[in-house]
Amino acid sequence: MRGGRSAWLAAAAIPLAACSPQQEDAPAGNAAVNAAASRYIDKMIGKPPPAPPAKAFRQEDKTDLLEFAYSYPAQAAVIPTLVAKFARQMESAKDGALKMAREDSASAKKSGYPFRPHSLSVEWTVAADTPRFLSLQSENYTYTGGAHGMTGYEVLLWDRARDREASVKALMTSEQAFKAAIAKPFCAELDKQRAEKRGAPVVRSGNVDFTACIDPMEQVLVPTSKDGKLIDSFTVVVGPYSAGPYAEGTYEVPVPVTAALRKAIKTEYQDGFVSSSPLPHSSPRP
Repeated sequence: MRGGRSAWLAAAAIPLAACSPQQEDAPAGNAAVNAAASRYIDKMIGKPPPAPPAKAFRQEDKTDLLEFAYSYPAQAAVIPTLVAKFARQMESAKDGALKMAREDSASAKKSGYPFRPHSLSVEWTVAADTPRFLSLQSENYTYTGGAHGMTGYEVLLWDRARDREASVKALMTSEQAFKAAIAKPFCAELDKQRAEKRGAPVVRSGNVDFTACIDPMEQVLVPTSKDGKLIDSFTVVVGPYSAGPYAEGTYEVPVPVTAALRKAIKTEYQDGFVSSSPLPHSSPRP
């Protein structure tokens, strides 16, 4: 078959080459002719054309019971395992939200009070897209008829070298070593962001809520990259009520990958991380 294909390719290239008198002096022209001939032969033998590039996915649905939205970026859409994972997650989330909305609607009707339609949205975005890792962060908003909705976050890390999903904690030599490397810079940056939101420095007090530092290991740790080459920081995503009152919203606290932090990463993953980097600027969310 290989010999037959070569013969077909050569035969097809002859008439194409005859159309270009400068072929002998232009290697680039030869390459173009050969590529055109190859496409012609592929078409003749029934080889399908290259698949179109993947597109970002988004599904929206709004009914009297539930407003639902689910999305993920094109970088995830090219990975079949993630597409299947997100499809399962989307179906399960929507089914669960609809079930709760139906139950609340029936209860409201029975009790004679108005039903407030529920909402659920899940949006995955790219936090890092490097040769080794694809890091995704989701923002999940849920409203079930109360005074306000709630926002939660998740992280997903895809290891391109191993062609599989990896948990962030699986990267660590130990959680204790990782925490020791990030705790001090995390607390300093968190207090800086708190002060900006509150308009006053944070003063530690055992009798006042939201002044003590919190455990970064209990938050969502998102690997991030500024240049798309290597992971250069971890963003510690802190949801409402964890580091401040609801009105302060979410905190996103960047912690750079320093030599000490890189040492807390297992050797087999270190090629995906910088050895050190300055603390990136981050503007707190309102």
